[in-house]
Amino acid sequence: MLKSKKQYIHANGKLLLSSEYFVLDGALALALPTSKGQTFSFESMPDSDMISWKSFDEKKELWFEGIFSTKNFEATETSDLEVSNRLTQILNVCRALNNSFLKNGNGMMVESHLTFPKNWGLGTSSTLIYSIAKWAEVDVFVLLEKTFGGSGYDIACAGADKNILYSKINGEAEWSNCEFDPPFKNQLYFIFLGKKQNSREGISHYRKMDKKENLISEFSHLTKKILVCKDFSEFEKLINKHEDLVSTTLHLQKVKDLHFKDYWGSVKSLGAWGGDFVLATSDRSEEETKRYFNEKGFEVFLKYDNIILP
Repeated sequence: MLKSKKQYIHANGKLLLSSEYFVLDGALALALPTSKGQTFSFESMPDSDMISWKSFDEKKELWFEGIFSTKNFEATETSDLEVSNRLTQILNVCRALNNSFLKNGNGMMVESHLTFPKNWGLGTSSTLIYSIAKWAEVDVFVLLEKTFGGSGYDIACAGADKNILYSKINGEAEWSNCEFDPPFKNQLYFIFLGKKQNSREGISHYRKMDKKENLISEFSHLTKKILVCKDFSEFEKLINKHEDLVSTTLHLQKVKDLHFKDYWGSVKSLGAWGGDFVLATSDRSEEETKRYFNEKGFEVFLKYDNIILP
């Protein structure tokens, strides 16, 4: 019997600090890979022609399992039809892009392990696409385009080892590592609003709106200023301006007006507005800041260094 081979692939989660939505049309965005992500193991099974797939959450509890044929990737057993249909689609796209993918007659045992809760919106989809693309040896951005869609900043974060500046020019993803390490990062906090936001719905809303071309350069300019900002009060002014611009252009209510009108600091939406995480600034103690959000019913309160990749 042939000895099985095991491959491990890790993908980072992500948070988008600037140019949400407008990154789709070429605006420069500041994206932060997170220390929490998803790890996959792929092990060949020489005596099988099936794929055994198991997905575990951050508590090491099984949340999905399925058995798939290597011939057409259809599920023969599944705990969740929607998830298995999506995996079938992704795997078939992989074979269309690499016609030798899983055609050696061997089955596979696949396991995935999240280190953040699925509902946090840190990138269950992007870490999946990144890892499968690496395993199948296909272009990750082509796979994204043919499956979930989106700007791709989350895919760039999945494989990054530091913060990145990301843009999409003429449909092509471009990014570079950057140093975003503000001296006031211990005054920055990430709070989960408790509602996972569907990025595809947010993008659909954005696509229907009338936008002005000069906004792309304005968001790019704001991103550059945020990146190099060393002054706390100036940083607050920049993210407040960013919130105002998105709100006015897309006719969306600002998260601070919705939930935190009496908060002393700034609050900025991250990624698709209406759910997931927000960034809050505070010139008061961590204890007082945390107490404010906890009393409002928001229990997930993370310091910058607790979530952003060091």
